Amino acid sequence: MTPMQRPSNTTIVFLTAGCFLAFFVFGFTDNLKGVTLPAMLTEMRINPGVGGNVFFGEYLGFIIATLVTGILADKFGLKIVIILAGISMFLGVGGYSTFTSTWLLSAALFVLGLGLGALELGPNAIIVSLHHKRKGLFLNLMAVMHGLGSMIAPLVAGALLSISISWRSIYRWDLLLIAAFVLVFVFLRFPRSQEKATLDFREIPRVAFKGQMPWFYAAIGFYVAAEIGMASWLVTFLQGAHGFSVTASSQALSFFFAMLMVGRLLGGFVVHRIGYLRSILFASIGALVCLTAGLFGPDNLSFLLPSTGLFFSIIFPTITAAVSDAHTENINTVLGVLYTFAGIGALLGPWLTGWGIDLLGLHTGFAIILVLALLTLGSIYTLWKGRPHDTTA
Repeated sequence: MTPMQRPSNTTIVFLTAGCFLAFFVFGFTDNLKGVTLPAMLTEMRINPGVGGNVFFGEYLGFIIATLVTGILADKFGLKIVIILAGISMFLGVGGYSTFTSTWLLSAALFVLGLGLGALELGPNAIIVSLHHKRKGLFLNLMAVMHGLGSMIAPLVAGALLSISISWRSIYRWDLLLIAAFVLVFVFLRFPRSQEKATLDFREIPRVAFKGQMPWFYAAIGFYVAAEIGMASWLVTFLQGAHGFSVTASSQALSFFFAMLMVGRLLGGFVVHRIGYLRSILFASIGALVCLTAGLFGPDNLSFLLPSTGLFFSIIFPTITAAVSDAHTENINTVLGVLYTFAGIGALLGPWLTGWGIDLLGLHTGFAIILVLALLTLGSIYTLWKGRPHDTTA
């Protein structure tokens, strides 16, 4: 990573708290869409496949942002990246809550995706810089805040929808939260880098695709596709396949994110002990078991679908920790490439699931998430077998 001047303890505390706040806003904003999706489809009179196309815009923006902002962060610093992320999120949410055509909704989500992609990189890179020796712990704890925001979002949105508040009004309230987060980062002080990175796009393959790095990219891409596919379509699946009410299905999605939060809170203290890759391998197996039983078991096992979040929880932050151990220079750019593949997964997950449901039916289409989880397990197993010693530092 690019060396930084050693910040004071006060600066470390405030920056860490700011990163935790950023990830809370990230989780809340990104996961309003799952519970508001049925209302949006009904108002716009569009089918699930077209709904998947609308979401396509968000994750296309995410992909572009993660790749570009990694290089920008190495050149100009993380503060600029994070503030620009907040501005993009504000504009994207404002547009999504206002526009009335599917193309304009997708364009608004594209702008939102630019902000989310930049925000994915910024706080993660700061935590890696500030807490290098305990990054696995702090990355998982920060992800807890993402889980908290993600858990609260469907509860709030579901409650407001149940009293006939429109999905557009729900998104407009989110603008206040985004504005508060931007204001905090305007006043936060960042430590200066001791040197400026000179990496450009032509050097990305040399730096970011060494050794087993492509398997890390595959693992995070398949995992994020499974997680976002679940978050986007779980409410729709439970309402259509099991007859859940709006309130009950929203609570199930909230439980999914609660499991993500609890898993990351506990997992942060575990991954350091048993190793990064070994932890992810066990988590992938547990997620696959829950998905299989929840999809193909009797109706009373449907609760296992949101329970998958407990096992999904540690995969993303722990992959980040493992990758940062393998690179000591241009870490922002490397993380940017990693999150670009995460963005590809985030784009494909809800899109493939939406069209799968549209073309193959609810159960078969939703089972695409199971296939994605299986591919995640295969990628992690390849990484684990290819390393003589698991990474724990």
